[in-house]
Amino acid sequence: MGRRWRDGRGTLVVHGERGDVSVPLEVASSYRARTKGLLGRDSVDGAMLLTPASGVHTFRMRIPIDVAYLDRKLNVVAVRTMKPGRLGLPRLRSRHVLEAGAGAMAGWGLVIGVRVTLVSSAPPLP
Repeated sequence: MGRRWRDGRGTLVVHGERGDVSVPLEVASSYRARTKGLLGRDSVDGAMLLTPASGVHTFRMRIPIDVAYLDRKLNVVAVRTMKPGRLGLPRLRSRHVLEAGAGAMAGWGLVIGVRVTLVSSAPPLP
């Protein structure tokens, strides 16, 4: 892909067994945005993409979350549900991480092997 995404909003399209599912998306690509992530929130509207990232933690989080690890081509390589106060192990092939409220990803049909597309309101940097 060779893209660097900008912080902002957009849409995540999950190309799964249930057809294409569109989900509101927040992109966190700057160090500051990735560091803050979902900390201090009581809920998630859609999903958050942390990029670049290969792992996450849930220290100081208030809610359990689903975490999907994506490779360079935006294929899902792993999906986990994490309770607050946990450290997720980095995935070697992961270049991006999606976070959402616990249980949301199953509802979207997001499982290992599924490909996602990002439609960002802020275009990627060259």
